[in-house]
Amino acid sequence: MSKNNSITIGEHVVQPGERRNVNLPIADLYTATSLYMPLHIICGRRDGPVLFVSAAVHGDELNGVEIIRRLLKRKALNSIRGTLLAAPIVNVHGFINQSRYLPDRRDLNTFLEEVVAKASVGIDLHTGAIDRSNLPQIRGKMDDAQTLELAKAFGAPVVLNANIRDGSLRGCAAELGMPILIYEAGEALRFDEVSIRAGLRGIMNIMRFIGMLPPAKKSRSSRISEPLLARYTRWIRSPASGIVSGKARLGSSVARGQPLATISDPLGVEEEIMTAPFDGIIIGRSNLPLAYEGEALFNIAAFKDVTIAENLVEEFAAEYEPELQDD
Repeated sequence: MSKNNSITIGEHVVQPGERRNVNLPIADLYTATSLYMPLHIICGRRDGPVLFVSAAVHGDELNGVEIIRRLLKRKALNSIRGTLLAAPIVNVHGFINQSRYLPDRRDLNTFLEEVVAKASVGIDLHTGAIDRSNLPQIRGKMDDAQTLELAKAFGAPVVLNANIRDGSLRGCAAELGMPILIYEAGEALRFDEVSIRAGLRGIMNIMRFIGMLPPAKKSRSSRISEPLLARYTRWIRSPASGIVSGKARLGSSVARGQPLATISDPLGVEEEIMTAPFDGIIIGRSNLPLAYEGEALFNIAAFKDVTIAENLVEEFAAEYEPELQDD
């Protein structure tokens, strides 16, 4: 194995065998106070891929910040091949304000130029929106064989083939010819321990798969079956405005015509049953007990074999939930 190359981020040159925290300048606050995007760089002694892992592109999505914090504490990273670029808070302004959005695109452009453009593989960490939870899932351009193989290696129970939106991080990565995975799990402004543990394990799996780390001797994730690619997904919307009760749980399987929730007025006089339009697995859910007519409440994914998908989700839950106190 040949010696790794140094990497230059902004004005900083990180040499093989070196770890360094770098602060990338971003747009100042209204008070003219300077802000910086934190970046941790691990440049391995030996040659290998350059992997970026990012979180909080949407500033209110916190699970990924904790995933990266735990990742950087792993002793195995001291002997990686290649280079790891870890950006726990891309949208610093949004993170400070607990807001989803960037004030403008300049901060994202800095991240694209200084981090994404210098990587060969990427993992971007996300959650559901405020008051919406996502089942751990991988999204990406699954028509690309390399991306699909990475998605399988990650170890999430569900894989979605997601269209690339113009101007998105995935769109920019696609223009560079770089495979990138989007990990979606949990809810905005909340830590979800299962989602965090699964995300951390998934990143480690990817690092082993691309040769940055040696294969695990006994990987618990190897007992997890190969994830299933969803045929399509659809948000199911509330048929009326009112109080939502009896909600189907995240990760459960549903059959066509099965009740998902009951929508009623505050006095309980008028009630309407919300039902599943097709067989599938609930991969996203609103957590609020109130809904307006037409509001998206459940995201259901359809699979070729729902029974296999249900077993896989149960297997995934059994893998992570009993061990929450181990780390």
